[in-house]
Amino acid sequence: MADQKKLVAEITSMDEDFTQWYTDVVIKAGLIAYSNIKGFMVYKPAGYALWEAVQKHLDARFKAVGVENVYLPMMIPENLLSKESDLVNGFAPEVAWVTHGGQEELQERICVRPTSETLFSDFYKDEVHSYRDLPKNYNQWCSVVRWEKETRPFLRSREFMWQEGHTVHATMEEAEERTKLMLDVYADFCAEDLAIPTIKGRKTDKEKFAGAIATYTIEALMHDGRALQSGTSHNFGDDFARAYGIQFTDKDNKLKYAFQTSWGLSTRIIGALIMVHGDNSGLVLPPKIAPTQVMIIPIQQRKAGVLEKAAEIKEMLKDFRVKVDETDKSPGFKFAEQEMRGIPLRVEIGPRDIAEGKCVVVRRDTREKISCDIASLPEKIGELLPQIQNDMYERAKKHLEEHTFEAPDKETFEALFEETKGFVKAMWCGSRECEEKIKEDYSVTSRCIPYKQQHLSDVCVCCGKPATKMVYWGRAY
Repeated sequence: MADQKKLVAEITSMDEDFTQWYTDVVIKAGLIAYSNIKGFMVYKPAGYALWEAVQKHLDARFKAVGVENVYLPMMIPENLLSKESDLVNGFAPEVAWVTHGGQEELQERICVRPTSETLFSDFYKDEVHSYRDLPKNYNQWCSVVRWEKETRPFLRSREFMWQEGHTVHATMEEAEERTKLMLDVYADFCAEDLAIPTIKGRKTDKEKFAGAIATYTIEALMHDGRALQSGTSHNFGDDFARAYGIQFTDKDNKLKYAFQTSWGLSTRIIGALIMVHGDNSGLVLPPKIAPTQVMIIPIQQRKAGVLEKAAEIKEMLKDFRVKVDETDKSPGFKFAEQEMRGIPLRVEIGPRDIAEGKCVVVRRDTREKISCDIASLPEKIGELLPQIQNDMYERAKKHLEEHTFEAPDKETFEALFEETKGFVKAMWCGSRECEEKIKEDYSVTSRCIPYKQQHLSDVCVCCGKPATKMVYWGRAY
């Protein structure tokens, strides 16, 4: 037990310092290592396994709605990037430039992609000619580089992995439908696979993606009451098509510009997973996304028959993602390590258990210990994993609900951000000036204009003029 206490003691309490708690968990759980290039991270096996799980689940959802995977170059010539002014201006401070090829200076600078709208637009202009070529629903899994000033593992780094979907359509209506469809895919993925409830809505014009006519977002609430933008979907209208010359002959035999969308979810979702579900012992992973769902821990494993029984149980549980910890570490250390890594269930088996035909199953999320007949273990595991998944979602949903407040007036708005942590719903007149003043005065930003609108009052919480929308406000990562 001393080993267990020592390992857990190395994690700062989240109530004491949430930022340090997060860093401790990321490092101690073996997810990330810092590289010798500032702002660039090494994804260790445990961290990359989580990203592989995200890819697997999300990619299946993409394919179910007609998306195909492609891969485009990571380099963008400067002249190509500069064709869309809003995009280049939006990303200019973060672009990494390549100026030399070997020993020779390049005639034109090339940037390492911060995003791929320009590449896809240039590709589509030669790929699309007729209405029969549409729609194109393409996605690529890749990494991008953005020269961020401040970095944190998963949440913000100079190189991060993501997927970016880029689609092209014949009409604005089809583009808008695809934009919202992909946001629904993200929301369903977060809720059903990651056990993370989110708020769906539209970004204000101030917060929308550079070059988009509309940006839609899912916003999740972390344990510390801060918001995390967890996935975005953008409608570009025909602006990029006009800038890059994407035209097609329509059914009426007229040449028209196409309409485009873009949507992305990155490795920052792993940060959300940690901050929504983690506790002071480390990660708590939902069973659907956990690389290992069950860890079998043999007790007194040097005694005859213990390791053999553990191997037998592993074979019994082959329908699940299961491992046996056969290391020579103490049982207490193994328990702490399993908890640190967030493995949903552990099965403890020792000589006495074997003699009685029983084992002990321990839930990571609640630490509940359950005595179970070895013979009925597969059925019990099959019951517990979906129950854990559901319980984790319900706890996160309760946290979201309990930390979402309503501010019908300015005084309540001010008091809530002084005294509480979480989302605050308040009315807004729609002006950028008010949005910027709220950010300046309270250090909070508009998170989204939710699909589900409420009428909390008739006036803007900032200026007192007639309100047009109800907005979720909050402090965010």
